[in-house]
Amino acid sequence: MVDATPSNEIRLREGSSIVQRLVMAGFAAAVSLCFTPGLFTHDTLEVSISVLALLVGAAFVGAVMLAPAVVWIITPDEILIGQQRPFGRLRTRIVARDDIAGLQVQRSKTSKTRFNLAFTLASGERLTSPPISDVTHVRETVARIAAQLGVPNVEAPVNPLDASNPEMHLGEPLEPFSARDVRIAALIVVGLSVVPYAYKLWRGLSPSSIDIMLLPISAIAAFAVHRYANLVTGAFWIIRQGDIRVERLWGDGTPRADHIEGHDVQAITVERRGRSEDEHCIVVIRLRSGQKFRSPRIGSRNEARAVGAEIVRRLGTAPENNQI
Repeated sequence: MVDATPSNEIRLREGSSIVQRLVMAGFAAAVSLCFTPGLFTHDTLEVSISVLALLVGAAFVGAVMLAPAVVWIITPDEILIGQQRPFGRLRTRIVARDDIAGLQVQRSKTSKTRFNLAFTLASGERLTSPPISDVTHVRETVARIAAQLGVPNVEAPVNPLDASNPEMHLGEPLEPFSARDVRIAALIVVGLSVVPYAYKLWRGLSPSSIDIMLLPISAIAAFAVHRYANLVTGAFWIIRQGDIRVERLWGDGTPRADHIEGHDVQAITVERRGRSEDEHCIVVIRLRSGQKFRSPRIGSRNEARAVGAEIVRRLGTAPENNQI
């Protein structure tokens, strides 16, 4: 998270809360415990699988509970780095302004809108900060930090979600699947259903009723894949001042576009898709007509809130109707 205070402090944080850690650790432990009955069998394979599952679960629980929470406090004179594990002492380090020789902005390998700051010290050491969670003001944050610490020639990052862009882009531009790929996928669906039937005929066995039922089902599934494959390509949002253009594809690959304007919006909320609030949050726009638009995946809840707040500002919707 990025916080600005009257003393010109900028804070960068990383790490889940204790509650989030306990939820993830409890889920992993519950899944692992489901394999414990295999320990009491006489089957070597089942015992091995159970032991492996318990070891993997224990390792995951340990990694979740022992991961450190990190906070950087950047002031005009120094960087204060604090690191604390759930069951450990707070470790601090101070990096003086005069020790900083360079600053670069690094983009995450998994997300085009997640950025970290990489400081090079005079000693040659390289320090990487927690990510900048206000993904709509990355350029402004980087410029402020560079100015505060007196670091020259810092290259501005290319950020599709920056509020300084006339158009903010969520997701990737859409391209339909090629006809060849769709045909191959449809043939795979048919093949998976036909193989059991063909195997039994080859072995001289009578196909069961389930094997026979799979044949028409596979034909229907193959037709659905051929006809509607492009519906799974998702959406591409273009967020402009006053409206949002939502681009999607019909099943046959032809483009379609919907426009969202401020007066059409009933509410804008941030929701989680999946178990993790650190990676799977989106913005949901509900129109007065009842129609809902779900954005492409953004990232953490803080990142999604930043995007949602910028959408509210650009559309000019009433703040009391939104849950950002």
